[in-house]
Amino acid sequence: MKKYLFIILCLIHYFASAQVDKNSELYQTIISKDSLLFTVGFNTCDVSQFENLTSEDFEFLHDKDGISDKKKFINDLKNGLCGNPDNYQARRELVKESTKIFALYQEGKIYGAIQEGVHQFFEKQTGQEERFGSSARFTHVWLIENSEWKLAKSYSYEHLPEMVTRSSLFDNEAKIEKWLKENKVPTLGIGIIENGKLNQIKVFGELSSGISAPYNTIFNVASVTKPVTALVALKLVEQGQLDLDEPLYKYWTDPDIAKDPRHKKLTVRLVLSHQTGFKNWRWLSDDEKLGFDFDPATAYQYSGEGYEYLRKALENKFKKSLQQLAEELIFSPLKMSDTRYIWDKNVDNSRYALNFDQNGKAYETVKNTTPNSADDLLTTIEDYGNLLVSIMNRNLISEKTFKEMATPQTASEKSKHFGLGFEIYDFGNGEYALAHGGADFGVRAMVFILPKTKQGLLIFTNSDTGGNLYETLVKHYLGKYGQKIIDVETK
Repeated sequence: MKKYLFIILCLIHYFASAQVDKNSELYQTIISKDSLLFTVGFNTCDVSQFENLTSEDFEFLHDKDGISDKKKFINDLKNGLCGNPDNYQARRELVKESTKIFALYQEGKIYGAIQEGVHQFFEKQTGQEERFGSSARFTHVWLIENSEWKLAKSYSYEHLPEMVTRSSLFDNEAKIEKWLKENKVPTLGIGIIENGKLNQIKVFGELSSGISAPYNTIFNVASVTKPVTALVALKLVEQGQLDLDEPLYKYWTDPDIAKDPRHKKLTVRLVLSHQTGFKNWRWLSDDEKLGFDFDPATAYQYSGEGYEYLRKALENKFKKSLQQLAEELIFSPLKMSDTRYIWDKNVDNSRYALNFDQNGKAYETVKNTTPNSADDLLTTIEDYGNLLVSIMNRNLISEKTFKEMATPQTASEKSKHFGLGFEIYDFGNGEYALAHGGADFGVRAMVFILPKTKQGLLIFTNSDTGGNLYETLVKHYLGKYGQKIIDVETK
């Protein structure tokens, strides 16, 4: 199957320059044939359309049901979907704006065309309302045989249980680049997780004038650092070297709170779920010292200081820096070669996305030599995407640890909860998302994983205005769940 998809994708790439205009005769011809095949044939179970419009050597390649020749395909259609049309009916709907058509030439003459796009399928039982079934990408190879257009090959793949509308924006790189300029975002990185795999890595924009951002652009992801630190701690818990509810004062006590007995209540669990009672940063206090705003474990308050407190405890206990612990427990096992808490000789400065304010002025790059457990992680879409996939598939952590992470520990904001390291969106019916955002000078980043549907999304930007892109991206790539996320954030 991979071989066939590779061949067709190579064809599409080769003939990309021949994408035809939507007003051209070829485009209208292929759309007309598509309509006869599906609007007339599939939607009404007029099997004769498939018999007449497919080549005798027709092949149907499905990413879930294997390969069918014409005889098997027609037989399956007659005896399956169309075997009892009075009780069941399916309808295929083409997402027209997703359609692309490429001309195939030989000696200057068109001998065929490649059609690619997205279509959606709807189902209806007698006496019931029609409901959405699935979305899928497709690629059709049309050939001229004896002066007639015939469908020679059909590839159906990337089936999703979500209604997908591929807007023209996301099928047109030039439009995305324009969109970024309009929003004053120099560089955008997107990672798309589907079926429990990092399926796509997309990086748009420039690192500097005239220098396109590569797929392995290195981003500062601000507070999206915290889930990584949480995983370091959870791996140590999993190995029996640390306890979630063990008091941290055994390993570290900050001088600012040494005389406050409440410091003995601090644990790994309270840090990872933001229940320490600390402000986000101590410099937000009038005296710029660390202190408790409330008793630990009695309320939620987002705190980078809590994570830094944990870092110092871990480093004291294990006599290793957080960078070393993360390298041993996470970065090395997952081959995250471009991810680190600190700037060292291994950072490829030429791939780093500088950070910009809303006026396009670059901020001075802060190059940490000491790890910050809550901020400033350097990483790529590929590295962090593979980390999320490993969490989702329980490859990095055990089922028990994952359940601890995904269990609400405390209510946070806007009807959400914090687990251990991630914030939790509850969609109801057992559906949920684990998420974390990051915002700093010239950084706006967001990551999501939906464990039940095996979906996920990473958005990394290098501008104060990067958050302006979130809504469009989240709704586009996460479908109805993306809309639910936006509804929570905007209510």
